[in-house]
Amino acid sequence: MSKLLEVSQSTVDGVRVVRAVGEVDVATAPMLHEGLEAVVTSAQRVVVDLTGVTFLDSTGLGVLIASNRQLAGRDGGGSMRLVVSHPLVLRVFEVTGLNSVFRICPTLEEALAQ
Repeated sequence: MSKLLEVSQSTVDGVRVVRAVGEVDVATAPMLHEGLEAVVTSAQRVVVDLTGVTFLDSTGLGVLIASNRQLAGRDGGGSMRLVVSHPLVLRVFEVTGLNSVFRICPTLEEALAQ
């Protein structure tokens, strides 16, 4: 059984930030999707802070990919940055090649500055 995932939203320097803490898997990915859905439809720039995520499976990757596509496909195009610091989570992006699809930053500050 997976740990509960906590998803919160905030605005930092005019940028919408979605923060996830816990494990993102088949059981908790819908919570991440729900947290991203409202933000992606209304914001131009989104930062997804995954520094509190200790596990990410393919279901979680699918949620991030779909949200990124939705954001990029909007009129005027939006942008999404990910903040990843956990080595195992970063490895998932590297192994799948998604580190070349997403802009991944080591800190929230760096993601907000881009």
